[in-house]
Amino acid sequence: MLVKTRHTDITGKIPVPSPGPASGVEMSTLAQLRSGPVLTGPVRSQRHHLLTLTSGALRPTVDFAEYAMAPGQWLWVRPGQVRQWGDLQGAEGTLVSFERDFLDPDTAIGVCADDPHAPVLRVPSTEDHALLRVATSQLQWECSAAERTPLDTHLQVLRHLLAVLALRVSGLPARGGLLTEPSEVYLAFRDAVERDFAGTKRLSDYAGALAYSPRTLSRATLAAAGVPAKEFIDRRVVLEAKRMLACTDLAAARIGARLGFSSATNFNKFFHQRTGTTPIAFRASVNQEPLGPPRQR
Repeated sequence: MLVKTRHTDITGKIPVPSPGPASGVEMSTLAQLRSGPVLTGPVRSQRHHLLTLTSGALRPTVDFAEYAMAPGQWLWVRPGQVRQWGDLQGAEGTLVSFERDFLDPDTAIGVCADDPHAPVLRVPSTEDHALLRVATSQLQWECSAAERTPLDTHLQVLRHLLAVLALRVSGLPARGGLLTEPSEVYLAFRDAVERDFAGTKRLSDYAGALAYSPRTLSRATLAAAGVPAKEFIDRRVVLEAKRMLACTDLAAARIGARLGFSSATNFNKFFHQRTGTTPIAFRASVNQEPLGPPRQR
């Protein structure tokens, strides 16, 4: 059930070698990842992952969208998103993984850490590269100092250094993203859909809860995201269905029920109309390669 509000504001597994006990931050090179378990399948975790390349090229996917990465660029995968790194051969770089509550609250708000719509790929300018290299090196050095630093001090320093890196990355220009600066109407609608997409798919329900007309919501969503409001809702439902199909063993009928569909038939029809394939065929297509860590259930 939607809660009626008006003008709501929005603020702002992969196993890698651990730097020490209870650190909350892990770092690894792509060379280390290549030497570990095969990780070509889709993975959904509750950690943040920051990936950057120093050489070569990589084509990772995040939530089933492919990104072409070049050296110096940064990819930010947030908790709940589905990732596949792609072919790691011929690419070198660094992966930073950290728990979703490890950043201090002010920094988390400042970098929009919990924003599922934040840009995935960031492209630094020439003058940004040196700052990012220093921030990454300092964090990497502190991770390696876990055994020779008191734990409390180590955690505080890690938190501060991670905040520096996160702020640097979040301030970089984004590749893709919104068409225009998002309006208050769009942000309120987007936030409501993120909360309630499994409860209702009717635009009229969101319009009533937010005290806007359906036409106003559609106009704002079309201007910011390039799609009408109803399609925006449907895309969010499809995304969650894809995430669950790729990263759980739940039957398609159970996934449909969790997403608010009255029957497996209705879910299958909805999914096929919007993706051109069936839930079962989609699951098979994204799981052609063996997964690394166990699936999240």
